[in-house]
Amino acid sequence: MQNITLVGFMGTGKTTIGRILAKKLGFRFVDSDDAIEFDQGMSVSDIFAVYGEKYFRSVEKDVIQRLAVQDGQVISAGGGAVIDPGNVENMKKAGPVICLTAPPEVILKRVERHTHRPLLQVPDPLAKIKELLDTRAPFYAKADITIDTFGMTPEEVAAEILKRVGASL
Repeated sequence: MQNITLVGFMGTGKTTIGRILAKKLGFRFVDSDDAIEFDQGMSVSDIFAVYGEKYFRSVEKDVIQRLAVQDGQVISAGGGAVIDPGNVENMKKAGPVICLTAPPEVILKRVERHTHRPLLQVPDPLAKIKELLDTRAPFYAKADITIDTFGMTPEEVAAEILKRVGASL
């Protein structure tokens, strides 16, 4: 297996679980948002504020394409990366794509203290989470495996992913 790519909405555990998976597999952990920030020399929030979402998605596509051709990684893709069919195609070529999910209320609780979430800087973040989840549902459904992280520890989720992709500890 070349890579494992984790997709899903913010707050579903992609970073935490991705780091655990990478350690267990001896892979490198890569967060696509971190790679974007490194490439652009500014935060995701600043990219959104200065250049807008369309520009961000273009940069995100380039980064995912570049990451997908490298082996031995657990990649945590940004929550909206799956909207672009090219991103999904590149992710799937690189190995299994795992979608992590959680109920909207759980997601809000997990991310409410984070001020760096540009899409949630709105008067009613729970309504925005539900709206974005509904919009992205058909795209998240293209993942090879979907796991609801609610009620599981990150270690349990990582073990389930390894079991379902056929990798052993």
